[in-house]
Amino acid sequence: MAGKPDTEAETILHATCVAVAGKAAVFTGVSGSGKSALALNLMALGAGLVADDRVILTKAGGVVSASAPETINGMIEARGIGLLKARACGPAPVECVVDLDQVETARMPPVRQTMLLGQSVTLLFKVNSLHFPAALMQYLKEGRWPEQ
Repeated sequence: MAGKPDTEAETILHATCVAVAGKAAVFTGVSGSGKSALALNLMALGAGLVADDRVILTKAGGVVSASAPETINGMIEARGIGLLKARACGPAPVECVVDLDQVETARMPPVRQTMLLGQSVTLLFKVNSLHFPAALMQYLKEGRWPEQ
């Protein structure tokens, strides 16, 4: 994922975003990769919806925050059901990006970073396991061990 120059303070991504404990996770991937499905799983575990389909990223004071465009705030698409109302939250500082186009193959993956608006943010890949939403939830609540 290419970063934007430091002078750019805002951009919109085709992505989905949830927040837990005041920390946002941004899900990227091609259409149909599971961004909304992952968000719905995390929301079932207690996460709040920041944005579905489009995420506004804003940088202020060296922190990248995610929020929803007003027209879709509090709305998420569930394939086969339609548009659903959701408890909206945000803006929230971005803790990590989850790239759903990349599959994690390592049991203990290296710490990866990506750039958002010139800021380094943790990058995670999709895990093809039922524990993935719960693991992301725990990561957002408490971080990795040892602290990284």
